[in-house]
Amino acid sequence: MNKPFSKVKSVKGELTFAGDKSISHRAIFFSSMANGKSVIKNISLSEDVKSTQKVFKELGVEFYYDKSDLIVTGLGKKNFLPPKNFLDCGNSGTTARLASGLLIAQNFSSTLIGDESLSKRPMQRVIEPLKLMGAKIESSNSTLPIIINPTDTLKPIEYDLPVASAQVKSSILIAGLHLSDQSKVIEKFITRDHTERMLELPVDTVGNRKIISTSEKFYPVAKEYFIPGDVSSSAFFIVLALLTNNSELIIKNVSLNPTRTGFIDILRKMDGNIQIENVKYSSNEPYGDIIVKSSALKNISIDESIIPNIIDEIPILSVAGIFAEGIFEMRNCKELRYKESDRIKSICDNLKKAGLNVEEFEDGFCIEGEIKNNAVTFNSFNDHRIAMAFSILAMLIGNKSSVDGIECVSISNPDFYPQVKRVVNFN
Repeated sequence: MNKPFSKVKSVKGELTFAGDKSISHRAIFFSSMANGKSVIKNISLSEDVKSTQKVFKELGVEFYYDKSDLIVTGLGKKNFLPPKNFLDCGNSGTTARLASGLLIAQNFSSTLIGDESLSKRPMQRVIEPLKLMGAKIESSNSTLPIIINPTDTLKPIEYDLPVASAQVKSSILIAGLHLSDQSKVIEKFITRDHTERMLELPVDTVGNRKIISTSEKFYPVAKEYFIPGDVSSSAFFIVLALLTNNSELIIKNVSLNPTRTGFIDILRKMDGNIQIENVKYSSNEPYGDIIVKSSALKNISIDESIIPNIIDEIPILSVAGIFAEGIFEMRNCKELRYKESDRIKSICDNLKKAGLNVEEFEDGFCIEGEIKNNAVTFNSFNDHRIAMAFSILAMLIGNKSSVDGIECVSISNPDFYPQVKRVVNFN
């Protein structure tokens, strides 16, 4: 499907978002692992989170909705049922990698599969540490499908993360919940910390390294979760409000986890008028309200250490960089090439269509110049974040610029286009 846009005139009003995708995944994992009923409030409506729920249904977990609350009847440690089918993770790398850590500790065999896009994404990064723990994992080319067989020789490890990956970290930590002795994950660059927050795992900082410990005494119990709004989904609207004259947008009850708000820190340093109010906590996760007003942005140098924190927001930050004063350059982000699309190539190809001067590097890109083509058809590359970022750019350009393949936004935010209608005034 092709989505054409008129030029945005202003952004006004208030938005709330369905639950944060990363936190929702983990709430389903931990509720399913616990013994008894848990309640998840404001669960994400994304297809990725539905994939996680589908996997646990195959493992015998029961789910039902009480109004908008998801009720999960967890089975307890090692009480999952052998799956009758392959465990289909859809497009969700979080589902596949976290499930790998859980399944190596079960007493049955299982096979993880995914869609065409997920089946191309690298899994060796999670297979390697799990094999060090004694897992019996088979994969013909270090991608899905992954076959996991039971083992009785699982052992704890101390593992230095070679790549900044919250998914790999979480997979090891979840596996470690099945062992009496401690496993430790050591990271140099801080990654999303939802797993350690929600499980209340011990975290030590030694120099520039963070050490997270896990063992069976932290195994999850049945409880109630409130999932704050998805801050990554809010990023697209924050940038649109900043770049549009006479705009003021309020985003309510959104996640303010400091490992997720790096893009806000960057936009503020670019002179973005962004305020945070009414901070609260749920399951050790901070959340609150964000107020955004029109701003004249200036590009800045972006430090390598923050890249893992902003990896999902780089597509929309690149849109902000186009309209900011100066040259926008993003380096040290090679991980973008292994997402739902090769996002470095996706961003560069689309920006070239608009007539911008774009230089592509192996680990990033540089953008300068002005938009010369005011009637562009952008390609989503079947990547939800590319689709949403270039929908925002199409609105800023106007003249019926459009995005092909917009259906993929349902991977993370199926309400994206209805939300646009609620707060965007077009010429």
